[in-house]
Amino acid sequence: MKKMRKIISLLLVLAMALMALSACGKKEKGSSVDNKTETQDSSKDESKDSTDKTDTSGNETPLVVGYLPFSEKFSPFFADSGYDQDVVELTGVQLMTTDRTGGIVYNAIEGETIPYNGKDYTYYGIANFKVNYDKEKDITTYDIKIRDDVKFSDGHVMDADDIIFTYYVLSDPSYDGSSTLYSIPIIGMQNYRANSTVADMVTDEYVAEVMKNPSEELKQAIVDNIIRPTLEEEYEWVGSLYGNDQYKSYTDKYPVQKDLFAYFYNLDDNYDASKVSDEKQVIEDIIAQYGTDYKTLADTYAGDATYFDSKVKDLIIEELKATGQGEDVYKIDGIEKISNTEIRVTTKGYDATAIYKIGGIIVAPLHYYGDESQYDYENNKFGFPRGDLSIVKSKTTKPLGAGPYKFVKYENKVVFLEANEHYYKGAPKIKYVQLKETSEADKVTGIEQGTLDITDPTGKKEVFEQIAKINSNGELSGDKIITSSVDNLGYGYIGINADAVRVGDDSASEASKNLRKAIATVLSVYRDVAIDTYYGDAATVINYPISNTSWAAPQKSDPDYEIAFSRDVNGNPIYTPDMSSEDKYAAALQAALGYFEAAGYTVQDGKLVAAPAGAKLEYEVLIPGDGEGNHPSFAILTDASAALKTIGFTLTVNDLTDSNILWDRLDAGTQEMWCAAWGATIDPDMYQVYHSTNIVGLGGTDSNHYHIADPDLDTLIMEARKSDDQSYRKSAYKQCLDIILDWAVEIPVYQRQNCVIFSAERVNPDTITPDITTFYEWYYEIEKFELR
Repeated sequence: MKKMRKIISLLLVLAMALMALSACGKKEKGSSVDNKTETQDSSKDESKDSTDKTDTSGNETPLVVGYLPFSEKFSPFFADSGYDQDVVELTGVQLMTTDRTGGIVYNAIEGETIPYNGKDYTYYGIANFKVNYDKEKDITTYDIKIRDDVKFSDGHVMDADDIIFTYYVLSDPSYDGSSTLYSIPIIGMQNYRANSTVADMVTDEYVAEVMKNPSEELKQAIVDNIIRPTLEEEYEWVGSLYGNDQYKSYTDKYPVQKDLFAYFYNLDDNYDASKVSDEKQVIEDIIAQYGTDYKTLADTYAGDATYFDSKVKDLIIEELKATGQGEDVYKIDGIEKISNTEIRVTTKGYDATAIYKIGGIIVAPLHYYGDESQYDYENNKFGFPRGDLSIVKSKTTKPLGAGPYKFVKYENKVVFLEANEHYYKGAPKIKYVQLKETSEADKVTGIEQGTLDITDPTGKKEVFEQIAKINSNGELSGDKIITSSVDNLGYGYIGINADAVRVGDDSASEASKNLRKAIATVLSVYRDVAIDTYYGDAATVINYPISNTSWAAPQKSDPDYEIAFSRDVNGNPIYTPDMSSEDKYAAALQAALGYFEAAGYTVQDGKLVAAPAGAKLEYEVLIPGDGEGNHPSFAILTDASAALKTIGFTLTVNDLTDSNILWDRLDAGTQEMWCAAWGATIDPDMYQVYHSTNIVGLGGTDSNHYHIADPDLDTLIMEARKSDDQSYRKSAYKQCLDIILDWAVEIPVYQRQNCVIFSAERVNPDTITPDITTFYEWYYEIEKFELR
C-alpha cells in the first residue's frame, strides 16, 4: 500500500539523507530452486551442516557469511529482499555481464578486457549482446547469443528455451514479482498481456482522448476499480495511525478518524467532516469529490499523477474487447527464438536503460520451474498455463540455477549451499557455503570471534572505529579483519529552488545564477569538516551531482575535473593548495561577496545592505534533523549561516522535527533550499530529475524540485538517453552536470559508503574479489575464494 505520499514518498523518492546510514543496498532481481540436492543431506557429515566452524577442517570447512534475516523467497522471479537476491545470484547466472562500473560487457563469451582503477580486468559471461537501432523504422533489436556449454547445477544444459520461458514468466499478466520487464516497449508485449490486438492502440494520447468524453460504463469502472477501493483502503489505514508516535502531530490535531481521513484526502476547502456524524457518509462524500479524477487521487495517494494510468488503460482495453474489437494474442512478437543458442528481442524506439532489464534476468531452467510438456515454442506454449504461475511459485523456497553454488536447504536460519560441479567458470574451490542470519550488532564481533568469515556491517563511523580497534595496526584492514568499502548507490545534496531564489522573475538569468552561486560557494567550503565529523571514513565529499558509483561520474583524474563552486565570479580559482581551512573560509566569503555584487546586491564596507528586485537578504533552508541537528549536512548549514551573517546575509536553518513539512513544501514548490539524498540507478539517465517538463506542477514526474529549465540541458538529456554510445553519453552527461552546477541549484555534498569485511585469519586475502564495487559484488568471483 502506498499510503500517504507526504510521508512514504519522501522516503522512497528522496531517500532522505537522515536514513542514509542503513546497511548495504541490495539489487532486486530474482533466484532458482533445487529439490534434488535435498536428497543429498543424509549422506553428508553433520558437521557440514553446522555453523560451529571448530567441528570442521580442511576443504570440508564451510565459508560462513553473516546476513540479516532472509524472507525465504529464493526465486529468480519473486525474490524481494536484497539478501534473498544474493541467494539467487549465488545459485543462478545473469544473462548479461556487467563490469565494475555497471558497464555492459557485450562480448562476454569470448571475454572483454576493461580497465578499472589502473588495472585491466577480463570479464566472462554466458552471453554476447548486439544492439542495433534502426532510426528509419524506430525499432531496436537486441540479438543475444549464449554459450552452448552452460549447465544448470543438476546437469541440464541451458538453451534458448530456458530464456524464452524466463521472459514469458516475467511477462505473464498474473506475474506479481518485482521485475518490470513488461514495462519495456517490447513489440507485442502489451497486446499479449491484454490478450488483445487493441492494447497497442491504447496509448497515453488515446487515453487522453477517451477521457475527454468517457462512456458511463468507463466512468463507473474507474470509480469501482480505482477511486472507491483506494479511498476505502486508505480510510482503514488512517485508523491505524492512532497510537503511532510518527503520526502524533496529525492524530492530536484530528483525534477522530473520519476527520483525519478528510484532512488527507478532502478536495473541497469548504467541506468540514467534523460536521458529518456518519463516517460512511464522509467516505462517500470524498469519493464523490474525486468522481473519475484518478489523476488527482494518484497524486494525493502516491505522489505520482501517473500511478493509476496502467489500470485505466486496462479498463479501456476491457471496454474495447467487450464491444468485440481486437483479436486474441498468443505470443509476444518482439521475443523470438532464432536457434538453440540465439534469442532476439525487439522494442519500439530506443531507450538506453532497456538493456538492463532485458539482460538483467537470472536465467531459470524450464525443466525445473516450468513444465516441459507444456512448452512448444512453435505452437505458442511456454511452459506453464497462461495466467497461472502456480508451477513457478511452488519452487520459490528452493532455487536451482547455473550459478557457482547449488542450494541444499534453509534450516535454523542458515542457507546451506554446495559447490556446483557444473559451473561454467569451474567448480568453486570452497565446497560448502553457509549464509547465516546475524544481527547487525553481531556482525563485526562475529568476524572477530570466528563465527563468521564474511559479512556486511553498516558503513558508519562507529563501525569503522570498531574494526580499527580489532586490527593490531589500528587500520580498517589488518591482521584480523580486511575491509572493502564501496560507494553507496546514491548521494547527499543541498538543493536550491531556482524559482524561489532568483533576481527579478528570470530564474535562468546570470544575476539569478550569481545569487545562487554566492550561497553555494559558502556552503561548499564547509563540506569537508562537516562530513568528516559526521561520517569519518564512511563517506567522502563529492563535487558533481551524481553518485560516484556511476560510470558517467567525473573522476579526479579527468583533465576538466573541478571542486564544486571553487571559482569566483571572474572564473578564477578561489583556493590555493597551501591554504589552511580558515584561509579557505575567508576566501569563500570574499568570493561570495563578488557573486552577490554581480547579482545586483548593494555592497558597502564588505557587507550587503540592499537586495535587487525579486531577491532578498534572507533565505530559509529546510533540514530534517529531528530538531536536534541529526543530519550529515547540519554542520554545513550552521557554519555557513554564521559566516554569511558577518556579511549581512541571513541563512535561516529550519531543523524540522516533522520531515513531512519538507515534502509538503517540495510538492508545492515553495521551498527555497533543502537537504536530502538521491537514490541512484545503474544507468545515469537524468530525465526524471532535471528535464524541464518534470518541474513540479507541470504534469510530468514532478521530480524536478530544482525548477531548472534549460533548453540545452533538455536537449543533452534526451540525446544521451537515446544513444547507445557510452563514450558519447558520458561526455553528454558531463555537460549536463556542468550546466546544473552553473545554475547552482544543487550543491553535491557526500557519497557515503557500504562495506564488506573478511576474516584475515580464515579467508586467503589473495583470493578475495579485487576492486569490489557497488556494481561488482564480493561474491562475483567466489569460485576463486580459498580458506586458509
